[in-house]
Amino acid sequence: MVVHFRLTSPVALTDPLVDVLRDRDWITNITRQDGAVIQPPGDLVECDVAREKAGELLRHLERLGVCADGGVVITTPTGAPFQRARELEAAAPGHPDDAVIWEAVEAQAEAGAVPTVSYVLFMVIAVALAAIAVLTDSAVLVVGAMVVGPEFTAVAAASAGIALRRPSLLGRGLQLLVYSFAFAVAVIAVLAFLAHLAGLIATADVTRARPSTGFIWHPDAWSFIVALLAGAAGALALAVSKTATMVGVFISVTTVPAAGNLALGLAFLNSREIQGSLGQLALNITGMVISGGIVLVLVRWTWPSITAWSEHVFGRQADITDEPAPGSGRRGGS
Repeated sequence: MVVHFRLTSPVALTDPLVDVLRDRDWITNITRQDGAVIQPPGDLVECDVAREKAGELLRHLERLGVCADGGVVITTPTGAPFQRARELEAAAPGHPDDAVIWEAVEAQAEAGAVPTVSYVLFMVIAVALAAIAVLTDSAVLVVGAMVVGPEFTAVAAASAGIALRRPSLLGRGLQLLVYSFAFAVAVIAVLAFLAHLAGLIATADVTRARPSTGFIWHPDAWSFIVALLAGAAGALALAVSKTATMVGVFISVTTVPAAGNLALGLAFLNSREIQGSLGQLALNITGMVISGGIVLVLVRWTWPSITAWSEHVFGRQADITDEPAPGSGRRGGS
């Protein structure tokens, strides 16, 4: 797998930039168009890079000053069915799927710590679904609320703040979690109270035994263990850009369902429901942030050696390139 770099360079930096690109055997398809950039004036340089080495190239670009005085855009092609791309993968240690681009991780974390209207709306909708799940004792709606809930982006931001030694990022992630949950719970609590006055919700709907959803406000040791595992999985998925895995994280931890139950507890002033829901919510967020931070720290300091060691266990990426590229007409083994 390769990533594509589109670089806009001031004229004075273009020659040293091209020299840096030429010297690496994990870079190919280098193109240069002098004077192609209109605003700000400069040259356009493009290349394909082995994904495992994208972070290293970015560090070179920062030292050259391209990131400060020019422009860097990184894209991932849908496919790269050519032999040289396979050779690039072989030249870089590890497997492309294990590559971590820390600049991309940091950018995602920064974005996840920014409060937006859509984030808050998704949170309110998710907590509303969770409250309805409690009232109807529906496990299906609990899962739906987990999927809709956007909270893991803020959890990931807080975890990245720990790993990257960015206290401000950690603080902004936690602040977003607290404020968004507080706002969503307050909105749903008010709506639940109004629904009670209108006769749509009875006190018994909240306080009765709920076999399918009672677990969401009963924190225990297993709740914390699940939160630790989910935070670890989510952090690893963030590092290696596995978005599908992060969806699994969304539906494994009962943060949003606990918030929905908390809103109902507040609407009916039921102290048991309030205390249990607050405990579950705090336990889950704490566990995910801690384990996510630990995993990102470990990945940051040990991942290169782990992926290099993996080649001794799973075989080198070069073994894969022995097979012919699609449509190349070559036959493996000779």
